[in-house]
Amino acid sequence: MVSIKDVAISAGVSTATVSRVLAEKPYVRREVRDRVKAVVKELNYSPNRIARNLRSRTSKVIGLIVSDIENPFFQQISRAVEDAAYEQGYSVILCNNDENPEKEILYLHLLRDENVAGIILSATRQTADNFTKISELDIPMVVIDRRVNNGAVDNILIDNVQSAYTIISHLIEHGHRRIGAIFGIGSTTGRERREGLLSALKDHNIQQSSDLIKYTNPREEDGFNTTIKLIQLPEPPDAIFTSNSLLAAGALRALRESKKAIPEEIAFASFDETTWAKLVVPALTVIEQPTHEIGRTATELLIKRIQNPNRSTRQVTLKSRLIVRQSCGCQN
Repeated sequence: MVSIKDVAISAGVSTATVSRVLAEKPYVRREVRDRVKAVVKELNYSPNRIARNLRSRTSKVIGLIVSDIENPFFQQISRAVEDAAYEQGYSVILCNNDENPEKEILYLHLLRDENVAGIILSATRQTADNFTKISELDIPMVVIDRRVNNGAVDNILIDNVQSAYTIISHLIEHGHRRIGAIFGIGSTTGRERREGLLSALKDHNIQQSSDLIKYTNPREEDGFNTTIKLIQLPEPPDAIFTSNSLLAAGALRALRESKKAIPEEIAFASFDETTWAKLVVPALTVIEQPTHEIGRTATELLIKRIQNPNRSTRQVTLKSRLIVRQSCGCQN
């Protein structure tokens, strides 16, 4: 690997002069500057980003840790973060924590060692419940999608309780009483969405059997297997609700393979708008989360935190939207 010393020797100058040329600093003669740049091009020299950042105490790279990049929700957020960061002159390193606190800690330390300017984090349940140790990393940070306890940090959320309440109430108002619900295990969002479900049932005076509420890994195959169990109950549900789009894809496949007519035999609704949700027949009723706004707001808050570490923390709660389609028995 070509080093800055190699460039200096070939150009017949000091390493300090090479550094000044690369940093576009003044007081280097034009002929020297041209000679150094020619050698840099000839040797294909690339400055060490980490070393350069450490010397200048600055970095134009941010880290983004999401739960699962296969989840369209996090794909859309990641795109919004990358777009907003690029506009501000930043690059993004993307990591998955897979709801695994050990993997999350590994990536947090890796990003710290890479001297990133800051981190946007979709925290695991364990981290969200006790943020104190993460705060000790002393890195500018914004947490998205998860409510944080025991920590002063910028936080971007939607109201999961109210959002789940809205979509469950919609199912109830269209005559459904046995609502099977599948939540992703290991996240605070699953807990909050379950709370919204129970609140809606209570306010509509519906006694829900506990065997209709399921927790599982938030993956398509687990959504499929859990839905099969629900529709094989002695008293199966007349509607199914899933708390993310991966579970929705698995549940929809299970209903189709079981030849359950939607919505005539069983209604269906889910969190998360996706490109396929409006293309399947019948099209799916969903809660649309403001993914673009989440990613952009998180990036803007993080850059403000990087520029002013002592500013007061903010919690931003964004609004979701119920999109009514045919899968719940409506004619919209």
